[in-house]
Amino acid sequence: MKLVFATNNQHKIKEISDITPSSVKLLSLTDAGVNEDIPEDEPTLEGNAMFKARYVHSRCGLNVFADDTGLEVYSLRGAPGVHSARYAGESKNPSANIDKLMSALKDKADRRARFRTVIALILDNKEYLFEGIVEGEIIPERRGHDGFGYDPVFVPDGFSQTFAEMSLDEKNRISHRANAFSKLLTFLSEITEKQ
Repeated sequence: MKLVFATNNQHKIKEISDITPSSVKLLSLTDAGVNEDIPEDEPTLEGNAMFKARYVHSRCGLNVFADDTGLEVYSLRGAPGVHSARYAGESKNPSANIDKLMSALKDKADRRARFRTVIALILDNKEYLFEGIVEGEIIPERRGHDGFGYDPVFVPDGFSQTFAEMSLDEKNRISHRANAFSKLLTFLSEITEKQ
């Protein structure tokens, strides 16, 4: 089965490629002939994911999935949320985003947060949504050099390491994106079995 992953984010592609079974051939946006930037202007993760999937599907006609992920901090009423990548501005600078988050949390005792990923799938012209969540907390200093985005300051519940200190294998066992993608793969395998 061919499936377009509607992202230009090489970190996401690497994460997902590592857990994709050989029965699914992942195609990039370039493989699908979609080279323009896809807008992400919707007010929710679900809206952004579905918009991206529809956008790519309308241009290439292939089965496609798209994701959107947000870091939701409880004491900040869910911020940065859908604005996570652009929290500190349109440059999408991860270091500046973390700096802004640290500033927003400096007087907060509650540093609990969660990463939430929503995947929108368009398969045979039908639309589906899958969600993955990992709970944790924001620590006051950066730790680790792997991962991306807010990974250096996020420690998932039950662990002492940040996502940026974990190997990709370790992160993929518990991450929000892996969780949502696992639901997608289960769904795809059930569909394949019925055919």
